[in-house]
Amino acid sequence: MSRSGSARERVAAQPWTPPEPVGPVAPALARPVLMSQQWRDLTFLHWAVDPARVRHLMPPGCAPDTFEGRSYVGLVPFRMVGAGFGRGRPVPWLGTFLETNVRLYSVDSSGRRGVVFLSLDTDRLLVVAGARAGLALPYRWARMRHQHVTGPDGERHTYDARLRRPGARVDSHVEVRVGDRRTPTPLDHFLSARWRLHTRLAGRTLLVPNAHEPWPLHDASVLALDDGLVRSVGLGNLASHAPDHVAFSPAVHSEFGLPRRAC
Repeated sequence: MSRSGSARERVAAQPWTPPEPVGPVAPALARPVLMSQQWRDLTFLHWAVDPARVRHLMPPGCAPDTFEGRSYVGLVPFRMVGAGFGRGRPVPWLGTFLETNVRLYSVDSSGRRGVVFLSLDTDRLLVVAGARAGLALPYRWARMRHQHVTGPDGERHTYDARLRRPGARVDSHVEVRVGDRRTPTPLDHFLSARWRLHTRLAGRTLLVPNAHEPWPLHDASVLALDDGLVRSVGLGNLASHAPDHVAFSPAVHSEFGLPRRAC
C-alpha cells in the first residue's frame, strides 16, 4: 500500500462534519497576519461539473464542495496589487503582478469550505519559486497582459496568458464586458465567499485562512474566450463551452493567516 493511499484511507475513516454555512462575511482571522494584498479587476468564469469528475484532484481529507448537486471549475484572471508580508508595506515591484488561476471548490472533513488551486499562472518568476517552495502551490511562469478599455459600449477587460515552458504552446485569451453592479445570488456567495485554501505539503493537507470584505460583484458578458489553461490541468475541453457563471469585481483587500493542518 502506498503512503498516499494509506493516508487517504485513514482520512476516509474519520467522521465527516456537515459543511459550514455559506456567507459573504469572513470569519475573524486569527493573528498573526501572514500577508496582505489587493485583488483588482477580477473576472470569475465557472463551469458546472459532476463532482465525480474532480474528486481525484482533491487533497486527502477534502471532497468537492457542491451547490445543488454540482461542483464548479473556475478560471479567474485578475491583477494582484501591493502584496506584502503581514500588514506592512507592499513589496516593491514583486508584490504587483498579473495572475490567472484554475480552481476547484473543496470542503474538508471538519466541514470547512475552501478552494483547491490546480494552477496559478503569473508573470513573476520569483513569485512562482517562492509560492512553490513555501506552500507547494502550483504556480507557473507565464507571459501575461491585461488591457482595460472604457468606451461608448461600456467597460472591457482583456486578459492574455501564455505559459513559459517547453513543448506544446498553452495560451489563454479572455475578454469580458462589465455591466451593472448586482445583488449577489446564492451561487455567487458559494463561489466567492471562500475563507481558506486547501493545499498538500510534505504529506499533510493544510488550510490557509483568509479574510476580506464582501465582494462587490457586477454582471459581465463574455466577448471572447479561447483558453488552454483549463485543458492543461487535465480537464479536457471544458472551457470550449460557454461558462455557466460569469461575474466581475473591481477590487477587494485580502489578508491571509498562518497555515495549519486541516486533517
